Amino acid sequence: MIPRALEAEILRLHHTEHWPIGTIARQLRVHHGTVRRVLAQAGVPMTPRAVRASMVEPYLAFIAETLAKYPTLRASRLYAMVRERGYPGAPDHFRAIVAGLRPRPAAEAYLRLRTLPAEQAQVDWAHFGKLAIARAVRPLMAFVMVLSYSRHLFLHFYLGASMAYFIRGHVEAFTHFQGVARTLLYDNLRSAVLERRDEAIRFHPTLLELAAHYRFQPRPVAVARGNEKGRIERAIRFARDAFFAARSFRDVDDLNAQAAAWCAGAAADRPCPEDRSRRVREVFAEEQPLLLALPAQAFPCDERVTVSAHKTPYVRFDWNDYSIPHTHVSRTLTVLASLEAVRVVDGQDVIAKHPRSFDRGAQVEDPAHVAALVADKRAARAHRAQDRLQHAAPSTKALFLRAAARGAHLGVLTRGLLQLLASHGAAALEAAIAAALAEDAAHLAAVRHFIDQHAHAHGQRPPIAVALPADPRLPLTVQPQPLSDYHQLATTATDDDPTDSDPHP
Repeated sequence: MIPRALEAEILRLHHTEHWPIGTIARQLRVHHGTVRRVLAQAGVPMTPRAVRASMVEPYLAFIAETLAKYPTLRASRLYAMVRERGYPGAPDHFRAIVAGLRPRPAAEAYLRLRTLPAEQAQVDWAHFGKLAIARAVRPLMAFVMVLSYSRHLFLHFYLGASMAYFIRGHVEAFTHFQGVARTLLYDNLRSAVLERRDEAIRFHPTLLELAAHYRFQPRPVAVARGNEKGRIERAIRFARDAFFAARSFRDVDDLNAQAAAWCAGAAADRPCPEDRSRRVREVFAEEQPLLLALPAQAFPCDERVTVSAHKTPYVRFDWNDYSIPHTHVSRTLTVLASLEAVRVVDGQDVIAKHPRSFDRGAQVEDPAHVAALVADKRAARAHRAQDRLQHAAPSTKALFLRAAARGAHLGVLTRGLLQLLASHGAAALEAAIAAALAEDAAHLAAVRHFIDQHAHAHGQRPPIAVALPADPRLPLTVQPQPLSDYHQLATTATDDDPTDSDPHP
């Protein structure tokens, strides 16, 4: 309906100013059909408009015949066919014509699906964006299960949609419902169906183990039959709009605590779609005793991954490195991971346990593992030093045995003997140790005394310790070059200069 004032203005312009219909419509910003309707209602005779023949009219029969034979033929291919037959029009208008002539399938009617109490539950994943955790960005996925009869739902969020999370979602949902529906209906997602050829279905083996443990029947919906899982689709949409929209949370644990309270509160207090006079909570109280009872033991849902420990004492799992004892490097190990902890297993033995990290590139270490590796490295260096001393001076072994019996510090003794070996040589060190053992003086001061006495007897000056500056060039090794060429030059110079009486000063 248009205002009375606008109708009066249309009639005035037509009768008084004799404006045509198109001018009235353009100036008053209304449709020309509206102008015609107002004039017709006022009794103004309308002359029939001349209908211009369409350029596609000669080809309509050909188009209809072709579409009847090939209903899914693309409009672009049909346009090329009529262009070859002389059609001069543009492709844009031609697409609209084809859309009006294309045969449409008959609308399909669906039966309202009704289920018995405790007979069926529907399961699916829902994506709720991404969540940043330190340096990692992980998908925020919601596992949703809804009982088809009472519409009581379970909602839990995970940082991914792996098979381990899929199984864990089932176990936690069964615990939430305190029972199991006889049939679980799935979309054809990879966690449930690995392969399908019509009615031939290959389920995921882990899902079959879960079904055998809880005694339910897994069943995927038919291909292209989304109406069969309408309850889970509406439950996910309800969770998006009524729970997740504009909600703030600290982390996934906080979000799951809020989701559990919402499922037990507002979601359970909504009217049941099957019986609007009752709440979901009331219908679930009627359905729950009919659910299959839970087994005595819950299904194990820890993630199990085979990993390789290389030269460093760490194993990598889920983008992060976890420390292990250094005695287990270069082995194939097993990681058992829950949402809270990561255990590393060698055969039947748990060799490491860490809190789980959802970061990326983090090193999760046990201080005991690092300390054991450092101690092992230090012991190895001490053994190498003792082997070097015993090779240079065989009497060192007896010296160490007597020093250890008297409670001497073997590390200090080792460092002192290495310094004497570097400054005086192996022969002098062996003689000094033998003299110290002969005097039953098994300590570093005695060895130093006898080695200085040996040097003084041979007229050697004691070595002077020189502290070198911290110059990065000092550790460089300079390879000595032969001096034969220089001797040859000196000899040649003597032969040429007879006045030089001493060519080799």
